[in-house]
Amino acid sequence: MHHDPTFWLIARASGLAAYAMLTLSVLAGLVLKSRPFARLKAAQVTEVHKTLALTGLGALALHAAALVLDTTVKVSLAALVVPGLVSYRPAAVAAGVVGGWLFVVVTVSFWLRKRIGARRWRRLHWFTYALFGLATVHGITAGTDAVQPWAHGLYLGAMGSVAGATAWRALVPPARRAPLKRDLASE
Repeated sequence: MHHDPTFWLIARASGLAAYAMLTLSVLAGLVLKSRPFARLKAAQVTEVHKTLALTGLGALALHAAALVLDTTVKVSLAALVVPGLVSYRPAAVAAGVVGGWLFVVVTVSFWLRKRIGARRWRRLHWFTYALFGLATVHGITAGTDAVQPWAHGLYLGAMGSVAGATAWRALVPPARRAPLKRDLASE
């Protein structure tokens, strides 16, 4: 009997796409907070940040669905929500499950900000670092493509860019808006 690799390929590609979208969303959030580019408007960066997060969740959902539909690694619906139920590299897959839940919680918090308050919302957003770490560990230790040189580049580039943007946020004060210049001709 011939094995159809379609769902396995979709699972791999969508997992990598979810990781890339997560990385870009984290970077957009850091740009929003640290303002390294004074000309960017906060509202536009916020929308990009949300869109990247939602796109990442969509890729994550496709990753999960493809894993359930594939026969290469047996993944049940319960294993998508309960860490440790997959026999294939259980700790690495559990990291992905926990990271997936954090991804959902942090992303949904965009629409709960007014309800939970800005202070709690900011505190909740600190979990993004744990989410990014768990996703990185999951990809490197459970991903079958992790041994490829291009995957090394993806993970190193993602970690380096998030670490660099985090350092920028911590060390450089946000750009201040230039004061509005009054039109002296109209006075």
